[in-house]
Amino acid sequence: MSQKTVIVTGAGSGIGKACAQLFYSEDFNVVLVGRTEEKLKKVSNEWESKKFLIVSADISKLDNVKKVIGETKKTFGGIDVLVNNAGVGEMGSIDEVDLEAWNKVQNINSTGVFLMSKYCMPHLTESRGSIVNLSSVSGLGGDWGAFAYNASKGAVSNFTRALALDFQKTKVRVNAVAPTMTDTPMADGIQENQKLYDKFMERIPMGRPGKPNDIAEAIYFLSSDKAEFINGVVLPVDGGLSASNGQPPLNS
Repeated sequence: MSQKTVIVTGAGSGIGKACAQLFYSEDFNVVLVGRTEEKLKKVSNEWESKKFLIVSADISKLDNVKKVIGETKKTFGGIDVLVNNAGVGEMGSIDEVDLEAWNKVQNINSTGVFLMSKYCMPHLTESRGSIVNLSSVSGLGGDWGAFAYNASKGAVSNFTRALALDFQKTKVRVNAVAPTMTDTPMADGIQENQKLYDKFMERIPMGRPGKPNDIAEAIYFLSSDKAEFINGVVLPVDGGLSASNGQPPLNS
């Protein structure tokens, strides 16, 4: 089919939902992937049925990943863009986080990215498509009490760079975005704690959290032909947070 197809993981809420909606508005076939089918149905409730596909799947499991790709190929014939958005968080120091919690974060945030990328790559090579991964500012530096999440997103950042090098001859581009705190369900705990929220706002020069569409627009750009000479980049989308060296303003 001449129409392009995008797979968006974690498409039921937050950044994934915003990505799915944006790509759909740009006339892509959209494959919505997530563990909760009802959330995916709500996102696509008013869409034309022939332009989207819902696949309920856990992308940390190989058989589920193969199901996503098989159903996408069967329905739309090819894959042009992969948005690896699905992710979970886990707070706590190393003496508080057990092996089960550690494995859950790594399996979804990094192993899921590996599996989706590996098994989509032959189809992306055919279409000369692109991958955009969801890293985080937490994948560019450390946080207090979030070592498991930091490790998983650090893996995504360097995975992105290395994969871009490995596949540059096939013309498949691999990039990532690195958001700061964004107004999604994952940030509910921060936004419900006014003191903590205010501290976040002090550190973000633009003075507000990211919005899901802020991140989705950057993802769409990186996946598009307008970014054809951008490869292996981990792009901060953080309201200027990474512009600072961490020192307070002189007039504070």
